[in-house]
Amino acid sequence: MAGLMLQGTGSDVGKSTLVAGLCRALVNRGLSVRPFKPQNMSNNAAVTADGGEIGRAQALQAIAARVEPHTLMNPVLLKPQADCAAQLVVHGRVRGTLGAGNFGETRQSLLPEVMESYRRLEAECDLVVIEGAGSPAEINLRAGDIANMGFARAAQVPVMLIGDIDRGGVIAAIVGTRAVLDPDDAAMIRGFLINKFRGDPALFADGYAAIEKLSGWRGFGILPWLAAAKRLPSEDAVVLEQGRRLAPTRKVVACPILPRIANFDDLDPLKLEPEVEVAFVPPGAAIPAEAVLVVLPGAKATIADMAALREFGWDIDILAHRRRGGAILGICSGYQMLGRRIADPLGIEGEAAAVAGLGLLDVETDLTPRKALCRVRGQALGAAFSGYEMHMGVTKGADAARPFARLENGAVDGAVSADGRVIGTYCHGLLGSTELRAALLARLGVASRGEDYDAGVDAALDETAAEIERFLDVDGLIALTGLRPALGRTGA
Repeated sequence: MAGLMLQGTGSDVGKSTLVAGLCRALVNRGLSVRPFKPQNMSNNAAVTADGGEIGRAQALQAIAARVEPHTLMNPVLLKPQADCAAQLVVHGRVRGTLGAGNFGETRQSLLPEVMESYRRLEAECDLVVIEGAGSPAEINLRAGDIANMGFARAAQVPVMLIGDIDRGGVIAAIVGTRAVLDPDDAAMIRGFLINKFRGDPALFADGYAAIEKLSGWRGFGILPWLAAAKRLPSEDAVVLEQGRRLAPTRKVVACPILPRIANFDDLDPLKLEPEVEVAFVPPGAAIPAEAVLVVLPGAKATIADMAALREFGWDIDILAHRRRGGAILGICSGYQMLGRRIADPLGIEGEAAAVAGLGLLDVETDLTPRKALCRVRGQALGAAFSGYEMHMGVTKGADAARPFARLENGAVDGAVSADGRVIGTYCHGLLGSTELRAALLARLGVASRGEDYDAGVDAALDETAAEIERFLDVDGLIALTGLRPALGRTGA
């Protein structure tokens, strides 16, 4: 039984990608591997084989390890739904809402359940690769921590610290982390990695040596900027491209960046298409008039984001797009926003309320306590697809008599306007299905390249693993866990 934890000097230093790449590298060596993140905060989630939900990054890491995603891999998931509140998901199921006042106390009480999940994973594989959250240098959050050193100390796993050189100040970030940590926490860190290096690593030799001297930690390598990482689904909204200049020769698919946007990786497969330009529209910017398709994405707080959509003037843009004959696709909360009304009589998202939707589909939604979590397969637009549902709410109305999809289990999903230009669906992951993506683009006058999205993700994982093997001391990382690099567990 062995584990290795990757923590970072800050958020978005590449922890998720490195855990995925390391999982694939170790699996390619013949080891049995599982990913694990004790606590995650993200509105991008995936449905697991056991019928729960976990962070999207852990689902990708499971794919990297060539195993099915399972709720054990991310026992605590926080899904922000307001500035000071988050939905609490434990072992894949909604357990309530956390606010600023009860966050610390509740978090600490979850450590036994986190450890139970970890021990179960540890018992079924050679090595668990663990991802931290944020940074252990956030010592104001150390009391009751279950995401970084609190977990590392409880599980007694060695920690590797990741520094992001691309953002600058990496020497201070790593050495500064060492300076502020409690000595017992610092003792859990066995070395560091430099990530996102551009250029010749030899140019950083003096800086690398300085970090080793000042921190007392050994360096395990300098990883270059990973081009393949762009082909992997992203978990955090910080990666959304804002203000990008649009290519005039491509068909624009526009997606407004709602304040609580969720599962925006639904659009990732469109990036495979050379004739398509995906434009994520930030607050304050207009939805491009030249867009052939507007996608309303999922959101963690439908009513609040419906208000934000109006505040930013996007309702005017969308209605104008519709009058010009443009196509609109609403996914999950986006589907609910396309209807005439959204009601939350029980105050599931906050205070009880009811608001008008865009009125582009003749349907109405009532938010309900039960959360639908399931994988689905079916037919839509004359094409086969697979995906998953993850939503609270029941949507009914006249346009639902024209369902978007017919599922294998005999159920129907979604609604379509009379002219077929406005589509709403609860199914995430649709565009990853090659046939359906081609069918949707054909309606927009675009020919699909026909690439297999899942195969592309798998190839990108192999490329990332190859770079990790080339530039990092993987043998040394394995040795930290008590495993033999070539033979697996010590004594095997």
